[in-house]
Amino acid sequence: MIKEKNKLDRRTFLKASAMAGGGMMITFNWLTACKPTPEQVASLPKDWFDINAYLKIADNGLVTIFSPNPEIGQNVKTSMPMIIAEELDVDWDDVVVEQAGLDVSKFTRQLAGGSQSIRFGWQSLRMAGATARRMLMDAAAQKWQVPVSEIKTSKGKLMHGEKELSYGEVASVAGTLTVPEDVKLKDPKDFKIIGTSRKNVDAPKIVTGQPLYGIDTYKEGMLMAMIIHPPAFGMKIKSVNAEKAKAMPGIRDVFTINARPEGAEFQWSDVNAFPELVVVAGDATWQVMQAKKAVEVEWERTSPAEDTSGHEEGLSKLVSNPADEPQRKDGDPEGAFKRAAKVIERTYTAPFLAHNTMEPMNFFADVRDGKAELLGPIQTPEYLSKTVSSILNIPEDNISIMMTRQGGGFGRRLYGNFGVEAAVISHKLQAPVKLLYTREDDMTQGTYRPAYKILYRAALDENNNLIGFHARGAGVQGGPLFPNRYPAGAVDNYICENLNLESNISTGAWRAPQSNFVAGAEQSFLDEVAEAAGKDPIAFRLELFDRAISNPVGENNDYDAERYAGVLKLVREKSGWGKETPGVYRGVAAYYCHNSYVAQVLDIVLDNGQPRVKKVWCAVDCGIVVNPDAARNQVEGGIIDGIGHAMYSAMTFQNGEPRSNNFNSYRLIRHNEAPLAVETFFVDNGIDPTGLGEPSLPPVMGALANAMARLTGERLYDQPFVSHTMKMG
Repeated sequence: MIKEKNKLDRRTFLKASAMAGGGMMITFNWLTACKPTPEQVASLPKDWFDINAYLKIADNGLVTIFSPNPEIGQNVKTSMPMIIAEELDVDWDDVVVEQAGLDVSKFTRQLAGGSQSIRFGWQSLRMAGATARRMLMDAAAQKWQVPVSEIKTSKGKLMHGEKELSYGEVASVAGTLTVPEDVKLKDPKDFKIIGTSRKNVDAPKIVTGQPLYGIDTYKEGMLMAMIIHPPAFGMKIKSVNAEKAKAMPGIRDVFTINARPEGAEFQWSDVNAFPELVVVAGDATWQVMQAKKAVEVEWERTSPAEDTSGHEEGLSKLVSNPADEPQRKDGDPEGAFKRAAKVIERTYTAPFLAHNTMEPMNFFADVRDGKAELLGPIQTPEYLSKTVSSILNIPEDNISIMMTRQGGGFGRRLYGNFGVEAAVISHKLQAPVKLLYTREDDMTQGTYRPAYKILYRAALDENNNLIGFHARGAGVQGGPLFPNRYPAGAVDNYICENLNLESNISTGAWRAPQSNFVAGAEQSFLDEVAEAAGKDPIAFRLELFDRAISNPVGENNDYDAERYAGVLKLVREKSGWGKETPGVYRGVAAYYCHNSYVAQVLDIVLDNGQPRVKKVWCAVDCGIVVNPDAARNQVEGGIIDGIGHAMYSAMTFQNGEPRSNNFNSYRLIRHNEAPLAVETFFVDNGIDPTGLGEPSLPPVMGALANAMARLTGERLYDQPFVSHTMKMG
C-alpha cells in the first residue's frame, strides 16, 4: 500500500447522514450533483434528490459517482469514476455515473483541453475514493470493536475474519466520523478496475438515440434562435432590413446583438471575430432558417480583406529572415553550418483548418430575473460563466451551467462565444432560447487552426554526423515551434526561431495545437536528413536520443529521452521494421506532446492508382492506462484524424471570405480511406497517467509523408497531400 497525506482541504468534505436511506454522503471538491435518470430514481432513496457535490453510498450498496469534467468523446465520464471506484474498492457493476455541472467552489479544472483531465485528476480522484473507503473501515472497526488495520475490503464489503458487512450497512455511522488525515492508496499492482476495459457509461443511450447532446435539448416554451454573421473577415453590420422576415409565420423577432461590448471583462477563451450579429428568433428551427434568408443585411469593411495567397506570401517573408531574438540557441549553429560538409534545407507548409465537429455549435440559455440557467456542449464552462457574468452583470453565484455530452470538440468548444451569444439573446428576449448554428454558420465563423510555415536546416559533417540544426517557424497569430523539444538537447549546435503573422481571421487551438503541424514537418525532415546521412531512419533517431540520454545539451529539454527512445524501439520490434514486402512502403515517426510519447510505423500500398494506408503500428507511453479499450479508441481516432487532415483538408480565403462552408467543399477522410488495421501497444511502466486524447495525431502525419515518399520517390512538403496524390491517378 502507498501511504499518502490527504491533499484535499477538510472544508471540501461535508459529512451527513442520509436519515431515511441510511447512506453516507461525502462531499469532494471535484464532484457535483445532477438529478438521476428516471430509471435510477425508481430505485434510489428520495434523500438523494436535493444533494449537491456528493459521492453517495446507499444502504443497498449502490454508489453514485458524479463525473466533473466535460465529456467530448475522450471517455472521461467513464474513466474518472473508474479511478474513484478503484480506491473505494467497490464493484463497478454497483456504480451509477452522472455528469456534473459547473461548481467552482467544489471543483478544480473543470475543463476539457490539452489532454489533461486524467493527468490532473489522477491524485485527487484516488484520494477521494480512498478517503471514503477508510471512513467505512473506521465505522466497521468501531462496530466490531477491532483495530481498523484488521479490516479488509472487497467489492463494497468490509470483512474481519468470518464477519462481513456491506458498505451500506455502516454508511450512516461512517458519515459521523472524523475525516482521516492520512489514507493509504492502493499499489498499482493491486488494481482491479483501473487497467481493465469498461464500456462507455453512455453507450446504451448513444446507440438508442436518447437525448444526451446539446443539440437534443428541448425545454417547454423555449424559442429557437439562429445568427447571421458577416460573409467575410474584416467586415461588420452596416444596416439591417428585417421587415419581410418578421412577417413570416412563427418568427418572434429579428434584432442585432453585440456579444463583446466595451467595458466587459473577457477571458482567454473569448476568441470571436464576429461578436456583432443579426439574430432571428422564432418558434421552430425550420421557420427560423427560412426567415434568415429573408433578412437583408448591408455590410461594411473595417479591416483589409485577406487572401490565402497573401497569407502564403506573408509567411514566406517571415521564414526568409531571422527573428530579432531566437527562442533557444545552443552552441555555435552559425559556425556549424559554415564548416558543414553537407547542408539539407527544406520548407514545409500547412493551411488553415476548420474544426468541423459533427455536432454544430449550440447552447440553451434562460436568462431572467437576475439569474442565468445555461446548458450545452462547452469545454470551458468556468470561463463561460465569468464572461456571461461580466456582460450581463449577473453574479456568478446566480449562473448555473450544466454540461451536455459533446458531439466533438477538438478545441473548438474551448471558445464559448456561442454560449455567450445564447445568454445575450435570452436576456434580450426575456425567454428561454436554444441557439443553433447551421453547418455553414459553424464552418465560416472562424476560430481555425492557423496556417503555418517552417524552414528546417541540418548540417552534417564529413562522417555524416548531425552537427547543426536550425528551425524557423511562422504562423498566423503565433509561431508553431516548441524550442525545448527534440531535437533540442541532442545536437551541440541548435537554434529555434518563432515568428508571427498578424491577421483578422480568428484562430485557436485545434487538436494537438502546433504539434499537429510541427510533428509531421519535423519527422519528415529528419527522414530526409537520415537519408542524406545514409542511415536507417529509426537508427538515426536513436543515435540522437543516445546523445540526449548520455550527455544532453542544455538544461531545459522538456522530454525524457529514454521514454522517447523506448516507444521507437517498441514500434520497431512490433512492426518488424527492416523487413521488405513487395508493393508495401513504410514510414516512421515519433513525437512527444501532452506529456506522452508516441511512435508509429505506417504501411502504404497503391490501390487503383491511389495510395492506401494498409496498417499502422503505434507504440504509446502515457503512463498507467485507466481503460484500455477507451485508450485504444483514442489512439485510433487520432491516427485516422491525422491521416485525413494531412491528406485532404484545407480552408482557403478570397477577399476575406472562407471558400468552404460545408462538407461538399471541405474534404474530410472517408470510411474507405481509413487504415485497414491499427495495432496499438502501451508501455507498462507504472507511471502516473499523462495525456492521450491528442498525442497519436501529430506523428502520423510524418509517418504518412515518409511512406508516401518511398511510394512515389518524391517528398511532400505542403499539406494537404491530396494535390500530389491526384497526379498519380
